[in-house]
Amino acid sequence: MFVEQKNADLRWGSLDLSMSRIDTDWFGHHLEFPAVYGLAIDSSHLWFVATRNKAASISPQAGPSEFVPELWKYDVAEFFLSHPSSGRYLEFNLAPNGAWWSAEFVAPRVRDERQEGGIPGVKTYSMIAPDGDWLAAASIPRDFLEARFDFGKQSRMNVTFIVDSPAQKFLTASSAATGEPDFHLPDLFEQISLGPQRPTKKEG
Repeated sequence: MFVEQKNADLRWGSLDLSMSRIDTDWFGHHLEFPAVYGLAIDSSHLWFVATRNKAASISPQAGPSEFVPELWKYDVAEFFLSHPSSGRYLEFNLAPNGAWWSAEFVAPRVRDERQEGGIPGVKTYSMIAPDGDWLAAASIPRDFLEARFDFGKQSRMNVTFIVDSPAQKFLTASSAATGEPDFHLPDLFEQISLGPQRPTKKEG
């Protein structure tokens, strides 16, 4: 999972980072409208950027940039980040309008109930065009990720999307397992490749 390392701090409105495309769903079916994402770190934040050239279904409870649970019932972009040794992992949801949610897990689908309320210091941004095309971004403080998940070169991540709600399609950047869609599979998360340039191996 490529995470671009930036020398200059990123800013909404002038984002410049490598993007990857997911053009098949969980079952390998081709998507007419791929989902696109990027991951990057600057001096203080991990940036998660997601976009799609198709109108999205957004939770009616999700105000722009608000912390809102159950975003996965509608269209959403997500990333997962696991601790290198403990089995803990983070789920982060980003809606097309910048609404967001996060939770920590101690094992697959087992929430850490002591950690509620989301990540302090998160900022989100969004732009939705008149035709419905959307771009959203989130910046997550690195000090939180490093303290809670030992974020670094040994980290493992996955990026996922849920699109075309209510007839939902499930997308994953890492290889999909067999069976029904399930993003809570830390064994499928990919070790990050951190650097200023994309590896030659194609992702997505």
